[in-house]
Amino acid sequence: MRIHASWIIVIALTAAAAPAGADPLDGRLPDQQSIAALEERISQAPAKEQCFLYAELIHQMTELSLKQYATGDVDRANQLLQQIQQIAHKVRLKVADNNKRLKNAEILLRHAAFHLNEMLHASSYEDRPLVEQTLTQVTQADNDAMMQLFKK
Repeated sequence: MRIHASWIIVIALTAAAAPAGADPLDGRLPDQQSIAALEERISQAPAKEQCFLYAELIHQMTELSLKQYATGDVDRANQLLQQIQQIAHKVRLKVADNNKRLKNAEILLRHAAFHLNEMLHASSYEDRPLVEQTLTQVTQADNDAMMQLFKK
């Protein structure tokens, strides 16, 4: 069985460690409908708001992926991790645009990276390469956002 009892501990610890101002979900766990609604919102948003919205999407997808791993739905969690990698690349492309709420985007990316790091330590050997690649992509996007903040 690929699920460990440590997943329950990871989810409890990461929920408790969430920064108060960074969580746009107000403690609610995201679901597929909220992610789809956010994707639709991104497609209609002006370019300078997309970086933050992509960061919010990464954050929600990370939370949902954690939830799916914990319930044993590893395949769907892995699909989300692959999508997160693609979105992290989009964040890196959008971060140089004249972005609104760049600091909030950086906080969300850092929070998602924290969750992915916890997932990495609790994941099975077979799942670690994908989680590690996703963590690397999100961390790079976070670093790019931080560097853009220092340029301002």
